[in-house]
Amino acid sequence: MTLRVAVARALPEAEGTAARLRDMGLEPVLAPLLRIEFRPFDADIAGVQALLFTSANGVCAFAAAGGARNLRALCVGDAAAAAAREAGFNDVHSADGDVHALAAMAKAMLDPMGGKLVHISGAHVAGDLTGMLHDAGFEAERRMAYEAVAATELPAALDQPVDVVLFHSARAAETFVRLDTARKSETLTAACISAAVAQAANRTRWKNVIIAKAPREDALLAALSV
Repeated sequence: MTLRVAVARALPEAEGTAARLRDMGLEPVLAPLLRIEFRPFDADIAGVQALLFTSANGVCAFAAAGGARNLRALCVGDAAAAAAREAGFNDVHSADGDVHALAAMAKAMLDPMGGKLVHISGAHVAGDLTGMLHDAGFEAERRMAYEAVAATELPAALDQPVDVVLFHSARAAETFVRLDTARKSETLTAACISAAVAQAANRTRWKNVIIAKAPREDALLAALSV
């Protein structure tokens, strides 16, 4: 029987995940628990040495605001890096990890005296990226460019049978737990991209919880076949 996997992340990123699941021979079910809304923010890059992106949504929000793409773009992972290249950035680097890996890459590649670093972020962030950079002697600033708005009820797609719910963020896991009044979780497996996401999911009872070996989507999808 084909494994049916609910993708809880926001559109349009969920569609890319769904395509990768189909390539694996699995059946994706789009069940976004978050909705991305861009917010007005300062896109001026005067005096900025590099931009830091912790999601493809930040890249898209920056591009939508008309921000210049002639700076170095440091991205948390390959999905954000691909979005940056598609948006027109030429000098793009992927930390291939989490916010700690991104901070480490910034410290290794950039000069604390070379200008300000700007983190283009959502309203909710995992980890204190600017704090880590301040501790390393950088001038760093966070600019909120979008918000992931939580659903107010479980998506109707989850009324049909699924085997696994795929969580790319703690916020999505928290939203599922809060809205799951019928305790659907007790019959499902939660597949989590990191231990922090699993911690959020574990606020309720699941049939099983699996955690990716690294905080990347390829590792998350690989965990489904273990």
